[in-house]
Amino acid sequence: MKDSVIVSKIKKIREPKDNFREHILLNSYPGRGFVIGKSSLDDSWFILYWIMGRSDHSRNRRFLVEGPILRTEPVDLSVVTDPELIIYSAMLELPGKYIVSNGNQTQTIVDTLKNGGSFDAAVASREREPDAPNYTPRISGILELSEKPRIIFNIRKVNLSNSAHTDGVTYWPTVPSPGLGFCLTTYMRDGSPLPSFMGDPLIVPMEGTPEDVLQTYWDALDSENRISIALKHITCVGSSNLMVINRY
Repeated sequence: MKDSVIVSKIKKIREPKDNFREHILLNSYPGRGFVIGKSSLDDSWFILYWIMGRSDHSRNRRFLVEGPILRTEPVDLSVVTDPELIIYSAMLELPGKYIVSNGNQTQTIVDTLKNGGSFDAAVASREREPDAPNYTPRISGILELSEKPRIIFNIRKVNLSNSAHTDGVTYWPTVPSPGLGFCLTTYMRDGSPLPSFMGDPLIVPMEGTPEDVLQTYWDALDSENRISIALKHITCVGSSNLMVINRY
């Protein structure tokens, strides 16, 4: 009986709708996050990315779309004090490869791949963000669409025993079923300091049209802390389209 109760709880925690509810809808601060998943309606793919902020500096930004490129930009340039951690390309593309990350490591990944290197080599060259005491993790993902599509995620976060060091974990999740995606965020919840994300990427729902998915996640994010959200819709032939919602 005891073992069956434990198994039941594990199954409940792993339900996509439960993950969405507990980690996003009821979580005031999962931080920056992304989801890579499959449409429930056809053979297309979605890459979703959002940013949140608690301080005036973090909130002073919005998303800018330049073709297939998603960038962050300041709302008021005159008050920017540290652009390195808030201004970057969040989504970039190479032929058959779609990259997303929460920092300027997006460009590092693209440059490394162009030079014949690997996704792993690119992310391993970077440290967690230098924003003590939070030491925000760098989270990165890539969707490769070929004969056999694959997803790779990586998180680079502070070593718990020595904040001078960075730990890294790479995940190769199985391609999700239609209407599902894998989610990675920077934090587990609000706090001081903010606790880094722990565990495997969460499987979450991505149901409906691109507009439906974008609006569902925007509505679920905490209204006080959400800043911007974007969704890249990638068709089965590899063309992509970006749509955004900005708070400012």
